[in-house]
Amino acid sequence: MNSRRKARELVLKALYAHEVGEQAPEVEFDSLIERSKFDDSTREFARTLFGQILAHSSESDTHIAALAKNWKFERIAAIDKNILRLSMTELAHFPDIPVRVSINEAVELAKRYGGKESSGFINGILDAYAKTLS
Repeated sequence: MNSRRKARELVLKALYAHEVGEQAPEVEFDSLIERSKFDDSTREFARTLFGQILAHSSESDTHIAALAKNWKFERIAAIDKNILRLSMTELAHFPDIPVRVSINEAVELAKRYGGKESSGFINGILDAYAKTLS
């Protein structure tokens, strides 16, 4: 598994812990990053991604709600919302990461951590979102 994928997983875990009410996202993130064996560049990527997700989460949530046809935002699984927030942030604020890479990474996270329908749901939302950025 590549280092950026591991960084994305760590960020997702911190976001999810916050979503389910365990801890503030920064506390969980700091704990996870301290225990990680990441090199400096992977740590920096994780920190930057995490900060950008927090800074733009309400923007991402607006897009998720608009693009999730026939789904109320509140009913979307917490893990799926956080995978979408992560990938939407990459798509909008990390121009050095190709669109297909961000979407593929999100789908892989959904396969690993989401429900059986998560990967298709996330792929559809992100494809639609990517088209709005073009």
